Amino acid sequence: MPDALSDTDRLALDAAYDEARAGLDEGGIPIGSALVTPEGTIVARGHNLRVQTGDPTAHAETACIRAAGRRRDWHTLTLASTLSPCAMCTGTAILHRIPRVVIAEHDNFMGREDWLRAEGVQVVLADDQRCVELMREFIAARPDLWDEDIGVPPTG
Repeated sequence: MPDALSDTDRLALDAAYDEARAGLDEGGIPIGSALVTPEGTIVARGHNLRVQTGDPTAHAETACIRAAGRRRDWHTLTLASTLSPCAMCTGTAILHRIPRVVIAEHDNFMGREDWLRAEGVQVVLADDQRCVELMREFIAARPDLWDEDIGVPPTG
């Protein structure tokens, strides 16, 4: 069952979804992220740029956190992502002590939500069907690229 979302959560998820669509339009992987203040100001956005840049660490959440630059208020921000964050992105959120992560969906990929929770991060699951469908369609159309992104070795 999805968690209740605040207006700020919805704002952040809408921005993350727009970023995911931008990534897809660029020929990349449709995962987006946004950082938002408690007052609802989006301080950074990002999308998966791994295909576009050739950088295997350029996942949506890391791109978003890089875009935020140097800050001292990480401990007050919410990170929204269109997909459950992988270990690398989870570690980045934990490193910066981001206290709250809003996840659009984890049907297509279950990241390290367990690690977030173990570190005391509030995890909010939105069950956003537009994000579920976007990833489902992408994975069906480009399974090779999806496997490459999540580190699955080629078969055969």
